[in-house]
Amino acid sequence: METISKTIFDAVTIGGRKLANRLAVAPLTRVSATETGVPTQEMADYHEAFAAGGFGMIITEGTYTDDLFSKANHNQPGMVNTEQMKAWKRVAQAVHQYNTLIISQLMHGGALSEIAGETIAPSAVQPVGMRTTDSSVPPGPFPLPRAMQATDFEAVKAGYVHAALLAREAGFDGVELHAANGYLFDQFITPHTNLRTDEYGGDERNRLRFLIEVYQAVKMALPEGFIVGIRMSESKVNDLRYRWPGGSETARRLFGILAEINPDYLHIAAEGGRWDRECVYPDGTSSNGIARSILRSPVIANGGMHDVALAEKLLNSGAADLVSIGRAAIASPDWPKLMAAGEPVIPFFKALISPSLTLAHTRSVRGQCNASSLF
Repeated sequence: METISKTIFDAVTIGGRKLANRLAVAPLTRVSATETGVPTQEMADYHEAFAAGGFGMIITEGTYTDDLFSKANHNQPGMVNTEQMKAWKRVAQAVHQYNTLIISQLMHGGALSEIAGETIAPSAVQPVGMRTTDSSVPPGPFPLPRAMQATDFEAVKAGYVHAALLAREAGFDGVELHAANGYLFDQFITPHTNLRTDEYGGDERNRLRFLIEVYQAVKMALPEGFIVGIRMSESKVNDLRYRWPGGSETARRLFGILAEINPDYLHIAAEGGRWDRECVYPDGTSSNGIARSILRSPVIANGGMHDVALAEKLLNSGAADLVSIGRAAIASPDWPKLMAAGEPVIPFFKALISPSLTLAHTRSVRGQCNASSLF
């Protein structure tokens, strides 16, 4: 029997939509919107560069969903009002010129807001670590969050539904519910940040309950064909060493529960950037492989997937259907085209995190780059 080898350049279907290849741009926190959360023309240029560069799908940075407690950073983009929606429409239109799908990642910071004086979370538990990412706020501990009450649950859910409706109106192909990296949904999933004794705390099913309720509410509000994915991780922005207690067995239980709602895709993040370090268990299994063996929907792998040999190993082993690329995409927004042509890519270094330094570096390395190449 002939062996069929999958490559990163093969077409793939996700949520009933065909992608030109198996390469997605991972959500990248850029905090480059206006202070009122409105995307700028530079952000449209930034996203367009990835589409022109050959990526099959782009997932935006975490976008806040309400004006109450969801916002995590200054200059974070929002999807809560008409002004923000219309600005996002320019972004979606720029991307769609290249037959690339664009997904809005919807995010609630919960206890991990870098800027809020008051936060909400599943339980009143002091977050691990310190505020560090927003230079306008003095470094220090996160505020002690207030435990969510019934009205908070309804407000958060309503915010996600409203944001998803606005995303569709803006022309997005779908949304990704951010349940990774220590933010609100992840705070429910994590035992030490969820001490609730009601139906939202306790075992894995209860700790996934709110995420599933929001997913189902969004799905019901949007028409068939609008993609709704979920992103999960073990490590967190404030606790990179954290792993699920129980390892692979916990993963089997969590993904088995998610299989009951069959999300349009599951995106498993490696917050620290190393798939082999963050997604592989001592027994040799991986979170991606376990998810793929249980779910009927596509699984996206993340964490060093610019290593083509690793990416294609996961694709061919059945551990993933797509891969998402972050830092390598920042350095070379035309990474897919360069790789397909066998041409060199720009190596990533930390200065590229700064939009201005990124643009300057790109111009110096590749003279033909213009303002839309990197933001």
